[in-house]
Amino acid sequence: MGTSNYSDEFKRDVVHQITVRGYPVREVSQRLGVSTHSLYKWLKLFAEPVPKPGVDHEAESRRLKRELAKVTEERDILT
Repeated sequence: MGTSNYSDEFKRDVVHQITVRGYPVREVSQRLGVSTHSLYKWLKLFAEPVPKPGVDHEAESRRLKRELAKVTEERDILT
């Protein structure tokens, strides 16, 4: 079993097809004749880190400040 050397540009293009264009790893593997193991390895090396789903703290802070200003204004109107 020999090893093929692919350029980093080729690997990045393959990773782009999977991550951005949304092609399944299995399909890309079959189409290009590259093992799925290699593709997953390239994904680890070249894929942009995906932010974990969760709270966007800056957006949440802006939302809370707006809400505080609104509630403060409502309270001032009532007093």
